[in-house]
Amino acid sequence: MATPFASHSGSVRGLTRELIEIVFPMFEQASAGAIAVDKHSCITWINSRYAKLLGLADTHGVVGRPVLSVIPHSRMPEVVDSGRPMLLDIMEYHTQQLVVTRLPFYNDEGEISGAVAFVLFDDLQPLTPLVSKYRRLHKDLLAAKRALAKTGRGTRYQLGDFIGASPAVLEVKRRTRLAAGRDIPVLLLGETGTGKEVLAQSLHALSARMEGPFVGVNVAAIPESLLEAEFFGVAPGAFTGADKRMREGKFQRAQGGTLFLDEVGDMPLGLQAKLLRALQEREIEPLGSNQVIPVDVRVIAATSRDLAAMVAEGHFRSDLYYRLNVLEIQIPPLRERPADIGILCEFLLEDICSGQARTEITDEAVALLSRHHWPGNVRELRNVLERAFTMSEGAEVLDVATLHRVLPEASLPGAVESDGAEADALPKEPAGSDSAAEPAPVRPLAQVLAQAEAEAIRAALAQCQNNRSQAARLLGVSRSVFYDKLSKLS
Repeated sequence: MATPFASHSGSVRGLTRELIEIVFPMFEQASAGAIAVDKHSCITWINSRYAKLLGLADTHGVVGRPVLSVIPHSRMPEVVDSGRPMLLDIMEYHTQQLVVTRLPFYNDEGEISGAVAFVLFDDLQPLTPLVSKYRRLHKDLLAAKRALAKTGRGTRYQLGDFIGASPAVLEVKRRTRLAAGRDIPVLLLGETGTGKEVLAQSLHALSARMEGPFVGVNVAAIPESLLEAEFFGVAPGAFTGADKRMREGKFQRAQGGTLFLDEVGDMPLGLQAKLLRALQEREIEPLGSNQVIPVDVRVIAATSRDLAAMVAEGHFRSDLYYRLNVLEIQIPPLRERPADIGILCEFLLEDICSGQARTEITDEAVALLSRHHWPGNVRELRNVLERAFTMSEGAEVLDVATLHRVLPEASLPGAVESDGAEADALPKEPAGSDSAAEPAPVRPLAQVLAQAEAEAIRAALAQCQNNRSQAARLLGVSRSVFYDKLSKLS
């Protein structure tokens, strides 16, 4: 039988023609079927094995017909149109799965004359070892990713885990997204417990380095004598008792990813100089080694200390400060965003009650928490809610009474010293004022609270231009609670 190239044999010269005449029969014999089409994707040739595979009684009856009329899911027209081969593809024909390779061929002017296809396998059984190997490798990859996450090389937090809707929080999230789009050092400033690590992991997860490792190190938690080895690694036999193999440092483990330096303000001056060189030159030198290792790491630093003041006092290198502080994100303390406390309580209680009956918190309890100073910020709030949940012994609601049992006395609004200094804690009236002789009438506490709530709701609606969802977020309550209170005002 003539090859599908017979009509173009006049344009094939020398060695190329000889190769085609030798190689094509070999492919045809080795395959489970072969077919060729012209530049219009009409069948010009089909061998008997392919015809039998397709259930065709007569090979001549299909010559000249469009290939799609014979093989509805054929991709031969794509090869003819694009001129690109499809070296390996799985084509479904009725109940069969055929492994096919498709190749274009050209005339003497370089124009596409058609395409040829070979059925390599008429079932997937021969590919079972290859598929099994792929599945095994894929399974190993997933296991490695899980192990990586357990060893702290992955991230657990996304930007949605930084809870809040106040203007200060929205600005923090905006700057985090901005920083994620650029491969620059970022400095996170904020008190302890404000969520610096949550933001650092979120920034990594949003960046182009998200597939790389995230390596966090708390500078304050490592003895000063071990910091250099922790950061830059140790060469084999660098000192007595050292491992005979290279011990990688945090920079090497974060290669291609992000290195998070928590409490960077506690870093000693000697190590600051070496860190500065690593950031400037993008290379490190392991302890006890003369070998210079290039590193590709994005650094995110965080501290609860005033680095600018430390620079002025000479306790922190100014050149390192400016290298780390390319983009600064100031995280507000919880006491400066009391409107977020209601949302935070809902989120934290959902996590605390995971696997148990859900516990709600009353509006009065949220109002009490909003007046607390929160020196420990969100971390302290979670601690208080966990204690309250435990003390409530499975109650469905956390109320003011429960919180009074777990909040420190000194932190409660209106708390006074126990040595009889109550008079000093109360606002004093000017001497000789009328109010001293005629005290203001005392109203029931429920009436005072109801009036305060009504004023707060009206103020929130006015500020949010009557957008009820925004007003609820501003007040730190759920929409259902907000709607319920609003209905009582009408």
